[in-house]
Amino acid sequence: MAAVSQPFRMLCGLVSAVILGTSAWSASPANPVPPTLRLARLEGVPDQRIGGEILKVAYARLGIPVQFVAVPPLRSLLESSEGRLDGEVQRILNVETQYPTLIAVKPWINYIEPAAFVKRLDLKVQGWASIAPFQVGIVRGVGSSEAGTRGMSRVTAVPSMDVLMRMVAAERIEVGVNDRLSGVLILHQLGLDAEVHPLDPPLQRIPLYHFLHVRHAELVPRIEEVLRAMAASGELEQIRSSAVRAIVEEYGIRPPP
Repeated sequence: MAAVSQPFRMLCGLVSAVILGTSAWSASPANPVPPTLRLARLEGVPDQRIGGEILKVAYARLGIPVQFVAVPPLRSLLESSEGRLDGEVQRILNVETQYPTLIAVKPWINYIEPAAFVKRLDLKVQGWASIAPFQVGIVRGVGSSEAGTRGMSRVTAVPSMDVLMRMVAAERIEVGVNDRLSGVLILHQLGLDAEVHPLDPPLQRIPLYHFLHVRHAELVPRIEEVLRAMAASGELEQIRSSAVRAIVEEYGIRPPP
């Protein structure tokens, strides 16, 4: 099957927005209770749960329940941008330029720290450019990794973090790029944490934003107001810290420094 062009996907998304019509959150005499928002949460990415915990609290302030749908990274953007899902839990900001049917909700709610995962501890890294000489692996559809490695000559995209870490352990690639927290958790789950290690410092710290489909445009300022208040009070960071602790305790390891 021929690949669907980006302009065609964007057109489909805009048409979907018109067909689907009224904003899902808006209350009316015929629809007094807002329906559940169905948000894409990247499959097999533990860090996505942190953003999900923040959004559950934030949307509860507006009386809107949320449901998280686990989908692979690349497919999630198709599902949300074309309106089959209501948005993304968290993504990097430039998603809004690539998928104009998705609106970035501000302020950012979480962050990731892409790191170089290696088997050889003698490798040294200092930013993205420092990994360019190596055979690098990334997870397909993870925008931060795709952007950070763009232009590098030896990059292999794989379908999941599990596959990525196994390839590093088997020395099929020299450097696996992954969010540091999620990578440490996956390594522990696979029993590879004695073989593969994240290098310090991380390659970058990247803010993550919640995204909503354009049909929910009228909801954006309301959820932004809630998130701004949570950030200003320190509640947002408290929820993030609690979610990190809960996840690492579930995996049975200490949180990474």
